[in-house]
Amino acid sequence: MSNRTGGEGRRIAAAAPLLAWLALLVPAGWLAASSAPAQPPILVAVVEEQSAADRDAKNAQERIDKVDDETEKLLAEYRQLKTETESFDAYSAQLSRQIQSQVEEIERTNSELAGIETTTREVLPMMQNMLDTLAHFVALDVPFLPDERSKRVAGLKEMMTRADVSVSEKYRRIVEAYVVEMEYGRTIESYEDKLGGGDDRTVQLLRIGRVSLLYQTMDGKETGYWDADKKAWAVDNDYAYAFKEGTHVAKKLGAPDILIVPIPAPKEDS
Repeated sequence: MSNRTGGEGRRIAAAAPLLAWLALLVPAGWLAASSAPAQPPILVAVVEEQSAADRDAKNAQERIDKVDDETEKLLAEYRQLKTETESFDAYSAQLSRQIQSQVEEIERTNSELAGIETTTREVLPMMQNMLDTLAHFVALDVPFLPDERSKRVAGLKEMMTRADVSVSEKYRRIVEAYVVEMEYGRTIESYEDKLGGGDDRTVQLLRIGRVSLLYQTMDGKETGYWDADKKAWAVDNDYAYAFKEGTHVAKKLGAPDILIVPIPAPKEDS
């Protein structure tokens, strides 16, 4: 009994310094007895500080994430705006080139218009002279298709007075009339028409180029030709066979052949 008491006393005496050291670190009220074990206040403070730090870190991370999202959005907008700016710059450069090209085209057009005005002043008298020459030629030529040719010349004269017809169109139609007259000199034609020259009989006419014009009555009893020297019709039934053969050639009923027809003798210019 005394030994047990003595041993316990020694253990208590040895633990006394440790208890004294804990008493310095822990507040006096913390060692009070309670029904449940109490947490040391320093640990509570550490836990609360860590929790606050975690919350602050979480909030900071959320702010960082938000800023990062906004940064990504702004970066995407910047890239889009940069792309659009580059596109607008390229488009603007293209428009500038087009505008410059149009300015140059306008300058060329104005220069050409000035030239056209000069050309028009020079061309109109020339065309009028061409038309007068054509009208004079038709009037003096062998009298084939007189109505058709006279109407063509009259139409050209009327056209020359119209302001709604361009100079180029007037010139084209005058040249076209010259081409038609040239074609008459290379073709052979047979057609019905009035004899003319005060004779209203309807006859069959045979034009061989523009060097010979023959006629024959519808009953075939009279044949004649245009006398260029006398400017009148001359009866000559000796050309009845030539008229028949020529009519077959003109109507493509026979092959081209040599025809004996009246041709005026050439004259020397006085």
